[in-house]
Amino acid sequence: MSSLLQKQNLTSEQLQLLASEMSKRKKSNGVAWLLWFFTGGIGGHRFYLGKYGTGVLMLLTLGLLGIWSLIDLFLLSGMIRNANEQIENEIISELRLIKRAEANSRAAAQV
Repeated sequence: MSSLLQKQNLTSEQLQLLASEMSKRKKSNGVAWLLWFFTGGIGGHRFYLGKYGTGVLMLLTLGLLGIWSLIDLFLLSGMIRNANEQIENEIISELRLIKRAEANSRAAAQV
């Protein structure tokens, strides 16, 4: 489900919490690009974006001697966008869990 559809079901308080958490957790374009520039051969940008498996492979192969780093030049913007979307979806899931827990505690208190 797209994050826009998921956001429609959130209250204004939950949307504020989402924005606050996103500002703390989101991955920065500038940091990712700087990591690619300075540590691209060893996968620093991939570690930053949470892609630990491919980060380790880049580290062990030195980015396939630079070829993988060159390919990431074209893929990095999409990787940043995907990482931030994943973070946003995780936060929305956490907010839903909190909402369900509150509803369950209210229901238990009524019984």
